[in-house]
Amino acid sequence: MKTTKWSIDPAHSEITFKVKHLMISNVKGEFKTFQANIDGEDFTKSTISANIDASSISTNNNDRDTHLKSSDFFEVEKYPEITFVSTSIKKVDDDEFKLVGDLTIKGTTKEITLDNEFGGFMKDPYGNEKAGFSINGKLNRKDFGLNWNAALEAGGVMVGNEIKINAEVQFIKQVS
Repeated sequence: MKTTKWSIDPAHSEITFKVKHLMISNVKGEFKTFQANIDGEDFTKSTISANIDASSISTNNNDRDTHLKSSDFFEVEKYPEITFVSTSIKKVDDDEFKLVGDLTIKGTTKEITLDNEFGGFMKDPYGNEKAGFSINGKLNRKDFGLNWNAALEAGGVMVGNEIKINAEVQFIKQVS
């Protein structure tokens, strides 16, 4: 019996995030190194898993990236991976789904729900079948032990608690 697995195409995928800085604007970052798989032909009945290299975080500022890798935030030497494993996929309409799963950051696992828009299927010029998704969600960084902050002289804090997540991903079909 053949089994279908979809593997992430890292050349055509990205995982980004935004967080409020100084309470007045968003700062964008991304993770450069990650893997993800979908096990199964029918996405609504599949398991989706992802592993992100926490040390691959990039915000286009070396000092900030170093701080984010430290024990104040991701503590990448002790917790090198961020993981996600789906627990359910709920269809909203033909192209929209709620992706529910367990996210683990810094040794803490919490259930999150992500909005997932299915972009469709397409064959690339090399004959590979691909599937595209746009994934969006929010989380509270303090739920995962990312607690560092600094009070501002004028009031408020340096870093917001809400993290907006966005992933634009393509998967390549593998049949074995």
